[in-house]
Amino acid sequence: MPSVDVVDETFLAVPPARVAPVFADPAAWPRLWPDLLLELLTDRGEQGVRWTVGGALTGSMEVWLEPMLDGTCLHYFLRADPLGPDGRPAPLTGRRAAREVRRRRYRAKEIAFALKSHLEEGRPPGQAP
Repeated sequence: MPSVDVVDETFLAVPPARVAPVFADPAAWPRLWPDLLLELLTDRGEQGVRWTVGGALTGSMEVWLEPMLDGTCLHYFLRADPLGPDGRPAPLTGRRAAREVRRRRYRAKEIAFALKSHLEEGRPPGQAP
């Protein structure tokens, strides 16, 4: 099991077709995750994207866009380990692992809340799209 295992979900009051282009654009990836090198594994269109991860971590990452009610549940998964000096995965333990997981969770929420703010364009709760 990877030492960095992040699972997050956030509801966005917009359809998946409005969210998907953000993650499908390779030019956006370095801005969203500046220390990760992403290689496209699967582009699932309005259902999201899966990547292999390199750079600061090595493993896999996925954004799954699930249609829900009048919007999208953005599911985020990151399963990875940092690289050791020999270039092989070197799992973190204890406090170092907890600190890295917390940092990655906060980043996932920053991305999701920024998308909510931008894509929902001030739409009040309960208002039709």
